[in-house]
Amino acid sequence: MPTVAQLRAFAALAERLHFRDAAAQLGMSQPALSGAVAALEETLGTRLVERTTRRVLLTRSGEAVALRARAVLAGIEELAEAAQSSGRAFSGNLHLGVIPTVAPYLLPALLRPLKAKYPELELVLHEEQTATILDGLASGRLDLAVLATPVEGTGLTGLHLYDEDFMLVFPGDDPRAPRGPIPLTALRELPVLVMEEGHCLRDQTLDVCHEAGGNGLASTRAASLATLVQLVAGGLGVTLLPSTAAAVEARRGSGLAAAAFHDPAPGRSIALVHRSSSPRAQEFAVLAQTMREAVRAHGMAVRCPASAEDAAATVR
Repeated sequence: MPTVAQLRAFAALAERLHFRDAAAQLGMSQPALSGAVAALEETLGTRLVERTTRRVLLTRSGEAVALRARAVLAGIEELAEAAQSSGRAFSGNLHLGVIPTVAPYLLPALLRPLKAKYPELELVLHEEQTATILDGLASGRLDLAVLATPVEGTGLTGLHLYDEDFMLVFPGDDPRAPRGPIPLTALRELPVLVMEEGHCLRDQTLDVCHEAGGNGLASTRAASLATLVQLVAGGLGVTLLPSTAAAVEARRGSGLAAAAFHDPAPGRSIALVHRSSSPRAQEFAVLAQTMREAVRAHGMAVRCPASAEDAAATVR
């Protein structure tokens, strides 16, 4: 039967598609990694990878085995979690994934309160895009994630943290810029800047523009939110930002201004997401409530559920 070491080696190679990068990820030598993959191929009686001069390609068998290997490794991680959770709650390492359009604005409200309340809990933060975070949850690399919902994934539970509105952000010196709440239909006449593919904020912005009946997207794309706001400040267009981001990025002296939309304003929901099978589900529910309390105390421009019962969220 395959060993756990062989499965870990092959799963890393299937993710990186490069022996050197996969070996570095696992902290082992390339010969040792190659030997483990070869031993797995011999055990299974099939070729899993096709080695070329530049990279590694997965065979059809390799793709099928990679999918199941990740599931097996996730099960092993949950086994370790189950054993560890029999000890003290809120202790040890907790790997938390956070999307880039949330991390810079939410974490300042969370880190000190969580450290003060759970001094034995060591947060290990991973700022990653949604797809990478979902893979991390599925593989067991991540324990929890802060995501915009809904998300595509199975076997996940979402604990609603807060809702936030989108705001229109525009150059602060634009004489045509609105000074008060605006109708959603105003987007029809504006060049809206969006982020590159892979960012959930891009998809959310496109959904809002579609709802407004507009198709005037600007041709320029931004790889990060920091670049996006600089493009707006430079007069290349306008964009939509969640209220938490707009409060920071469009502050005084930024060269930007922000306007709210008429009710009902477009927005998004943020949830704390974990595997439904996690033995730490009850602990995570308490952690979510602590996060909501920290958000309220920090005065963030969001709407938090009044109680844990009101915070039930469905993640599809």
